[in-house]
Amino acid sequence: MDVVCAAMMRTRRTADARRGFDEWHYLLGKVRELSAEQSERLARSCAAAFPAASDLDQHCLLILVSTVAPTLPILVEERRARLDSLSNHHGTRSLSVVDLALAQAELTAGRTLTPEVVAVYRREACDRYSCGGVAEIARQCPEPVVNVGEQWADRALELASTAPEWHDLLAFARTATMGKPNERWERTGRALLAEVAAFEQTVLSLLELVGRPRTLLLRQRFVGDLGLNDEYDPFNADAVRGLLWLLTYRPPQPTTARIVGGLVETSLRKIKGVGPRNPKVANAGVYALSQLPGEMALGELARLAATVTYRGTLNQINAALAAKAAALGVTRAEIEEMAVPACGLTSVGEARFTFGTASATLTVDGTKTVLRWFTDKPVKSVPAVVKRDHADEWKELKAAVKDIEKMLTAQVERLDRQFLARRTWDFRSWRKYYLDHPLVGTIARRLLWKVDGVVCGYSGGALRDLTDNPVDGDVVELWHPLGHSAEEILAWRDRLEHHTITQPFKQAHREIYLLTDAERRTGTYSNRFAAHILRQHQFHALAAVRGWRNKLLIDADAMVPPPVRELPQWGIRAEFWVEGDRDDGGHADVAESGSYLRLRTDQVRFYPIDAPQNLANSTFRGGFRGQAEPLPLADVPELALSEVLRDVDLFVGVASVGNDPTWSDGGPDGRFAGYWTDYGFGELHQTGQTRRDLLTRLLPRLAIGPQCSVEGRFLHVRGSRHAYRIHLGSGNVLIDPDNRYLCIVPSAQTPAPNAFLPYDGDRTLAVILSKALLLANDSKITDPTILRQLPVTA
Repeated sequence: MDVVCAAMMRTRRTADARRGFDEWHYLLGKVRELSAEQSERLARSCAAAFPAASDLDQHCLLILVSTVAPTLPILVEERRARLDSLSNHHGTRSLSVVDLALAQAELTAGRTLTPEVVAVYRREACDRYSCGGVAEIARQCPEPVVNVGEQWADRALELASTAPEWHDLLAFARTATMGKPNERWERTGRALLAEVAAFEQTVLSLLELVGRPRTLLLRQRFVGDLGLNDEYDPFNADAVRGLLWLLTYRPPQPTTARIVGGLVETSLRKIKGVGPRNPKVANAGVYALSQLPGEMALGELARLAATVTYRGTLNQINAALAAKAAALGVTRAEIEEMAVPACGLTSVGEARFTFGTASATLTVDGTKTVLRWFTDKPVKSVPAVVKRDHADEWKELKAAVKDIEKMLTAQVERLDRQFLARRTWDFRSWRKYYLDHPLVGTIARRLLWKVDGVVCGYSGGALRDLTDNPVDGDVVELWHPLGHSAEEILAWRDRLEHHTITQPFKQAHREIYLLTDAERRTGTYSNRFAAHILRQHQFHALAAVRGWRNKLLIDADAMVPPPVRELPQWGIRAEFWVEGDRDDGGHADVAESGSYLRLRTDQVRFYPIDAPQNLANSTFRGGFRGQAEPLPLADVPELALSEVLRDVDLFVGVASVGNDPTWSDGGPDGRFAGYWTDYGFGELHQTGQTRRDLLTRLLPRLAIGPQCSVEGRFLHVRGSRHAYRIHLGSGNVLIDPDNRYLCIVPSAQTPAPNAFLPYDGDRTLAVILSKALLLANDSKITDPTILRQLPVTA
């Protein structure tokens, strides 16, 4: 037997790895034919050789013993030690032949694997590329009912250990592997639910823990650990889906919709190099919301429709809302308006809560909330009596505050996309769902509207026109500055500023993009925003928020479409042609996922909405090609053209590498130096021009106003040490008079502008004002990274 053992070790050490592997498996098949006595002798020979063997040989000896004598007490401790070393491995595509043989030997011997090791094999079995042997080992390990290592699962296992009915329910939930539950699944689920007490409260407490940091951190044996501990355990994910489906068979609790909606968002949170954490769980959450009765579930669907950007889940949300609308006999737009909950607000933007001898008022301020506390007098923080005697109510109030802020953000984004919807309302419905709605009213009352063609805004408890006369009528629409005179637009800006109304997004100050002479010459495409360098992932996220359909470009893509925004109300679609950035040698900088880090921008074109799709190859040679003829820009409706070009200007203004103050060296190999300088200090697009006009009006009201002036492309600031120029497009700073670049990276230490701004949403404007405030008081700068860049004064 020593000879057999030695021969097999030699096959694994042969110089020809493939031949050695084949011979090893040939000999392994032969030793399986040994008699029981021969098998035991071989196993004991292996045990004798084990202590002095190399790591590779020890692995082989363990396989031999596990194969020929799995039930004999030979090298058992060594085998268990090897298996236990897997406890903190993720498992996916990292289990070897050794791991399979050892696990099978333990099971054959009638011993169980530790819960941590069972989880490794189960996760590997969930991978579509795993071998059949892994799945067989996982099948032989029915316990624990879910994998350990996640907060929700650990809590569920505690339940299962003391309540057999919960064990059975969790085991059944794991069978939720189809797209949605069928009749047989529902019938079994309802029968199991009948045996479980307090299901709703318990399962909601479990679902709140899904996605929380793991209790057992994992690593990957053969590949990097990128995002590994942020992913859901794939074995447990099916159980989460099942629990979500089971929720729909019970009456909803006050917190059900909120928790399920939050789980949808958590499941779609992006993991670097991976993508969304678990779209299948997110889709199960959408299904659950679509099946739950009541306005809270409908409200969560409407909120998610405005914030979710992952296309597969968004399609399910849209389908669910369309089904709800059809059931009620209303349009999709109407169901979104009807679905917005009051979130506990009792009047527009206000609510009051009582906690025994203490009370709180909640006031909406923009997209944030303000809580003020009272006992017998106003107090600055939460009274102790509230925390002590009303812990549950206080917890619910904190959750309601988060609900309000999330819903406000979603409604702002929805309304900002309404300019292209061509939407009109009858006055009565509009007042109910907009002006007087407890939550949406806080947004609608800061916007301008047209009632029977008369432009008006809300002030003094009523809708009023520019001459302060009350306005009433029948038909309402959202006002857009396009087509109105400069005098009228300026008058509305003055009025809003006079009443210190901060609009939720740019409306009175909204940029207008009219057809230029250059675009009339090109005819069918606009090069207005061509030749920019954008960060792809930032552009991708922003495009999704603005309603564009886009896919991340990957260096290996064969045929790719351009980003598209469909405008069904106008019967057209817009295309923004972009390509992956490559250097002069054709090499691309890519993320670990293979996606380009940067894009180069090209043309904007318009097509009939049902025209065939344009495509480009992976190198974009020849550009995008298709059978459809583009529409002449002169034939594109002015509002559609303006809003699409505004989107593209926004993409460039936010995602351009020219905005990065740390790229003054030109980025990788310095090859973007020319672009960075041209963008960072060049001519202003419409957004920069809007900032220039606003700052000209705003500076006289600021404390630092006497030290500032607006000239051309720059905000000039006079400090005690030096004079500075801040570019109104990028926010980059130059020191006068020698044009020395000053790198200021916005941080928590950068002073926030304490000034009235007439609209929200322009982060660059806030950065410019913050830098101006800092530089106007440059004698008080303490940041060493800034001080090192300032010239020494005489």
